[in-house]
Amino acid sequence: MRVSRDKVNKVAHVVSDALADSNDVDFVEDRNTIRLEVRKILEDLLNQEAKIDQSARQKIESQKRTILEGSQEWDILYRKYYNEEVKKLGI
Repeated sequence: MRVSRDKVNKVAHVVSDALADSNDVDFVEDRNTIRLEVRKILEDLLNQEAKIDQSARQKIESQKRTILEGSQEWDILYRKYYNEEVKKLGI
């Protein structure tokens, strides 16, 4: 899923604000550094998800016969291959 840079920044702000408001968390770094690290983590996760998605789609496309996206068979195979890729990465 493609998420705009603005949306990733917004989520990073929300997360860093929630952490700052929590009594259980003490910041060692300034708030902006925390926000930037949260943004980096989110971008890394989204990039990993895109790679997993692409791998699952390629496996479906490599089948001997054409399987139409949106069909029940395609959905089942996509979930199967997607989960296999997630397990490979240990996520």
